[in-house]
Amino acid sequence: MEFMKYGIIGTGAIGGFYGAKLARSGQDVHFLLHSDYDEVCQHGLQIDSCDGSFHLDHVNAYWQTSDMPVCDVVLVSLKTVNNHLLSTLLPPLLGPDTLVVMIQNGIGVEPDVQQMFPDVQFVAGVAFICSSKTGPGRVSHQCNGSINLASYSCRDEKRMQQLVADFQAAGINTHCVEYYEARWKKSVWNMPFNGMTVVLNTSTDLLLKNPSTRSLIRDLMMEVIGAAQHLGVHNIDASFAEKMLVSTDAMVPYSPSMKLDYDHHRPMEIDYLYTRPIAEARKAGYPMPKLEMLETELRFLAAQY
Repeated sequence: MEFMKYGIIGTGAIGGFYGAKLARSGQDVHFLLHSDYDEVCQHGLQIDSCDGSFHLDHVNAYWQTSDMPVCDVVLVSLKTVNNHLLSTLLPPLLGPDTLVVMIQNGIGVEPDVQQMFPDVQFVAGVAFICSSKTGPGRVSHQCNGSINLASYSCRDEKRMQQLVADFQAAGINTHCVEYYEARWKKSVWNMPFNGMTVVLNTSTDLLLKNPSTRSLIRDLMMEVIGAAQHLGVHNIDASFAEKMLVSTDAMVPYSPSMKLDYDHHRPMEIDYLYTRPIAEARKAGYPMPKLEMLETELRFLAAQY
């Protein structure tokens, strides 16, 4: 197979990590940067990783997408609150067969961007990773790092297979999965932990060490699982909640992305992480009362700044 050209929109904790891994493996990767542009141009990109740190001396860095080449694959790792920017950011990178991988959290992301770009092929990228941006041109990868890829509107099976193969060749644990199953399974972790770390001003490990909050986290997970089942999602039941609890026990103490956004007074991704899945569940006749309360608390906190 020929090498594919990759574009990264959102060179932060997620896009920076996966893009750097692909570039280190020999892929042709092009990074969109803003605040880090000068630093990365001069000094490259540093990945501090639990799996082995590395540095990219030369980075194909760009200030604007209009200067970037047309790409075979575009990885979008912007926060969903910035998806309105895609109407101007994406078009310069798109060819007739470009795959756009939305490495974002929440429910309803792909349907909304598909409306913006009806003819584009979209793939969901569901990442299981603890990473954060710790400085200009510097990403800290603390644990995990796998990513599941799920077709939303991909018409090119061979390109999808090559995408998975490229990620695997870069040392990234990657699998193809069913779209709705992937999105809702990630929500089983995202919806309890993102919001709870914000409203209780804590981290994942402390939530699970306390018997009361551990029980609440499990209840929230079961609301997500119940919603998914009512919506017809397969391969998701109470055993998956237990799996998520055990895997989080094994993680380093972690502040999810929403907690970091709240701490820095940045907009929180409440719409796709809470409002949208709660509304989808309600349409299916399944209420999510505890998560509705959590959403209300998050909206209150967001209004304070």
